Amino acid sequence: MSNTDPIAQFLTRIRNGLQARHLDVTFPGSNLKEEICRILKKERFIKDYEVIKDGRQGRIKVVLSYGPRKEPLINGLRKISRPGLRQYRGYKDIKTVRGGLGILIVSTPKGVMTNNECRKARVGGEVICEIW
Repeated sequence: MSNTDPIAQFLTRIRNGLQARHLDVTFPGSNLKEEICRILKKERFIKDYEVIKDGRQGRIKVVLSYGPRKEPLINGLRKISRPGLRQYRGYKDIKTVRGGLGILIVSTPKGVMTNNECRKARVGGEVICEIW
């Protein structure tokens, strides 16, 4: 069975892992997913991630992060750009998420960035998802 939107599947696996209170989730790897994991770790939405080389596509293992009362640090994930409807925005049109409590992940010509980094670098691109 082929997957037409691997990023949506990636976000769904993280969401389901958080709801089930798993410590980690594993999924097929890609460069874009690895960059999204890098941003999530930098913004402290996840504890860590590991790229597992298996001679083929590879896998990514994400260690999920929870608060002191075992509540997930990620309250919501939403895919913005879809295969049938890509969402591109200039840096002036990239707004804050949930009053600054969340982030937008944007694929730009200068790499994958958060909404704050895009405004600082004055570069726009495809808005992949929002996380809060």
